[in-house]
Amino acid sequence: MRVLVTGGSGFIGSAVVPELIGAGHQVVGLARSDASAQALADAGAEVQRGSLEDLDGLRAAAAASDGVIHLAFNHDFANFAAAALANQRAIETFGAALEGSNRPLLVAAGTLGLAPGRVASERDPEPANVDSIVAPRLASLHAARSFVTRGVRTVMLRFAPSVHGDGDHGFIPIIIGIARQKGVSGYIGDGSNRWPAVHRLDAARLVRLALEASPAGSAVHAVGDEGIPIRAIAEVIGRKLSLPVVSVAPENAGEHFGWMGGFLAVDSPASSALTRELLGWQPTHAGLIEDLEGGRYFDLAAAASR
Repeated sequence: MRVLVTGGSGFIGSAVVPELIGAGHQVVGLARSDASAQALADAGAEVQRGSLEDLDGLRAAAAASDGVIHLAFNHDFANFAAAALANQRAIETFGAALEGSNRPLLVAAGTLGLAPGRVASERDPEPANVDSIVAPRLASLHAARSFVTRGVRTVMLRFAPSVHGDGDHGFIPIIIGIARQKGVSGYIGDGSNRWPAVHRLDAARLVRLALEASPAGSAVHAVGDEGIPIRAIAEVIGRKLSLPVVSVAPENAGEHFGWMGGFLAVDSPASSALTRELLGWQPTHAGLIEDLEGGRYFDLAAAASR
């Protein structure tokens, strides 16, 4: 297949592109910068220069493809609503270009906030209420879903909140940075709330399998660890940094963790049992705790702080 990939030079995308090419697919990668274009070319992808705001370019590139994998998102938490709106417009553009063709449109989403307090499954719909932790992105996800009835093989790629591995610059490095800054490794309340996790290479393989075989309207869960207690993560961080491990009262979470406090407090375990059954996917790489215990995260954090 000739596949248009957005975010192909990003943390997850840079694993997805070689996974696709290794399986015989032709990849066209959207690149906003010279650095991204070079990374995609070095990986063996054809480069499409442009951005998510270039809707005409997105429409033409999608129309010329056999499918689209949309991984890009501007994670500007200071202007999250605007980033979410740009994402929604890009998805609507892709869907319109693929309409009536039954070609695949795979859209990155997440498991966080799907079913707080219980184990979420692939059968759980995207939240409809505005109180969800992922509220700014909900319109994008519902827009993607709307194309299922318009002849597009839409698939929701729900990634665990912690996608870990080489090059991670997401939640875990941020938590490590906060621990260094505060002089303690914190968790909220009793720390029993759970986060799913997945290794980026396992996630990349799942994206490829979903492209090839997931039916229209399905959701797949890129989840290796179903739910790791946040306290367990804090304990490894505290031990590796030789810092005390402390409970932060919920009312003080915003002050201690900043914008991360709202995410870190959520109890949101998720299963990937149906995904494994549907696609024969089985994670084979290190889990999050094993990855943390290896020490690489702390070497990188120390280098970044110098």
